[in-house]
Amino acid sequence: MPYDDSPPPAQRRSRASTLAIALAALVPTCLAGWLLWQAMSGPEETEPPKVLPLPSQSRTPGANEKPPVTVTATPPTARPSAPKGDDKPGRPLAGRVVVVDAGHNPGNFKHTREINQLVDIGTNKKECDTTGTSTNAGYTEAAFTLDVSRRLRLLLEEQGMKVVFTQNDDRPFGPCIDERARIGNEAQADAVVSVHADGSASGDRGFHVILPALVKGGSADTAPIVGPSRELGERIAGKFVQVTGSAPANYVGGGTGLDVRKDLGGLNLSTVPKVFVECGNMRDAKDAALLTSPEWRQKAAQGIAEGIVDYLGG
Repeated sequence: MPYDDSPPPAQRRSRASTLAIALAALVPTCLAGWLLWQAMSGPEETEPPKVLPLPSQSRTPGANEKPPVTVTATPPTARPSAPKGDDKPGRPLAGRVVVVDAGHNPGNFKHTREINQLVDIGTNKKECDTTGTSTNAGYTEAAFTLDVSRRLRLLLEEQGMKVVFTQNDDRPFGPCIDERARIGNEAQADAVVSVHADGSASGDRGFHVILPALVKGGSADTAPIVGPSRELGERIAGKFVQVTGSAPANYVGGGTGLDVRKDLGGLNLSTVPKVFVECGNMRDAKDAALLTSPEWRQKAAQGIAEGIVDYLGG
């Protein structure tokens, strides 16, 4: 669930059907493949399609592992090139910088006063952070996002990328949403991915990727990043379907797996391409069974990683 307080589930219903048409044109291979598989296997099928793993598929992070320290798709030639001298044989993305933003923080529950302080997001003010959601059995979103983020880091580092975390359960709370955006900006990241899980109503299933809307006001100006962020989100959505076998959300995004929003400070204040990935709905029993599975979390991390690699042209 996005940490700058998402609207209640009842307000987060399907957007205009034009999004479905857009995604059908932009990621036809992956979403069409999922639909064909779903039609052949039936609605209760849970076995995902087989895909080739990234080199680090077999690696899993330790629980306490520390980290190393406008709307048109941007063509690959417009993306930043890796710094000279950083290319290595077999690691074409060496030198690229990706910021992985694990949503919320396990310590937020103990620091509600601090995270309720308002911060400037350009267009208005919002709470510094939130606690996030959890499954009915008590598995927290903060624990989920850290686990997937650590797995994602290992996969990206195998490709030679430099990975920067916004937090790794190494601070009492936060960081606040404005600081999360600033970390990506100061790192001059080629891409920023904020990892989340949603907290919608039971029966609401599937993943979606949140893209920045065109916003200009105060210190917020998303015009330079709307296009590349959309392409990043489309690539991740397509690969997420392919690797995990999960469907796009049935309650937001019009079945496209994409949702454009202008109320999230982490997106509004970003000056580099950035998206949020809502991996599933923790409040639905079927989605919760996936989100609490280490094997599925590895697939979620791989799907996101492959989308980033695809976006960066690796």
